[in-house]
Amino acid sequence: MLPGKALTTAMGILPHINLPEAQRLALSLDIPFWPQLPHFRFREDMYAQFSEHFPGIIIDEEKAVLHFSHERFAQEFDEYLEASSNPDYFALSEEASTAFTSFLAQDLSAYPMIHGQTIGPISFGLKITDEELKPIIYNDFVREILYDFLVHKMSWQYDQLKRVHPNPFVWLDEPGLEMIFKSFSGYTSELAQGEYRDFISKLPGPKGVHLCGNPDWAFLLNSGVDILSVDAFSWGHIFIRYIDEVKEFLRAGKIIAWGITPTLTSELSSETAKTLTDRLLELWKFLNQHGLDDALIYDRSWLAPSRCCLINSDGTGSIDRSYSLLREISENLRTR
Repeated sequence: MLPGKALTTAMGILPHINLPEAQRLALSLDIPFWPQLPHFRFREDMYAQFSEHFPGIIIDEEKAVLHFSHERFAQEFDEYLEASSNPDYFALSEEASTAFTSFLAQDLSAYPMIHGQTIGPISFGLKITDEELKPIIYNDFVREILYDFLVHKMSWQYDQLKRVHPNPFVWLDEPGLEMIFKSFSGYTSELAQGEYRDFISKLPGPKGVHLCGNPDWAFLLNSGVDILSVDAFSWGHIFIRYIDEVKEFLRAGKIIAWGITPTLTSELSSETAKTLTDRLLELWKFLNQHGLDDALIYDRSWLAPSRCCLINSDGTGSIDRSYSLLREISENLRTR
């Protein structure tokens, strides 16, 4: 069973341009991760980072954008099929991540788990558009290849992490996932849910999803994931209303990572470890009142920042404070 009891972790994106500083921050949590540093270079943007070798992708570093070409997809597809039998074809290159190799070189033996991350297929497929500015997720064949491609990318990363630690996982960063539940999405939620469950079932190790939006939580809680990272600071009051699904999820031994510390400077300025601890306990109190034992909730909970943030004017200061508050809240809960 996955360890719980208010362990701290976070999603991978950090605003740092200094790798040692970013790595120290990541290693300061109970479950560390390798940092993604898009301010260091565009290739570390989470969409660009995991687009290497996807057929049809054009990376325009000068304009800091990604495009998809159907013509190029057709030209590269046979090469992709032939190369895809080699796991190293899906490696995360040094050009795409300044942190991954150095993270693997750390002594990680004292940590209960470690994690990596990959952009999720729905977010990738909605973000990347073709020549007609149409998201590639609307093309049935391209979408099928995208799901397959990301299974390979995650499997390679998981295998690398497994070489240095017995308990790794790779979670999906899915900021666009809530969009499939909007009426204007051309990728219907019914189709997406079936394909997503199938995709999740093929992933190695504990299966996790992080998103900072407000999707259909019932779908995600029943999607086959073992770890669900929620922006509880913004959306916790809605998430806890899915009481039957939350009960089943936690009683099955799965983990909710409660994103309780904000990362925006304006939100952080009015919060303390006590106010945030109280905010989290109010969410848990509602679950208590609807039949979930407090001890079970604590045992199946992790803590995390609410979301990534790259826009604060103070550089890394607010992120550092968010992580510090996170560690303090965890200590508050453990001694409670």
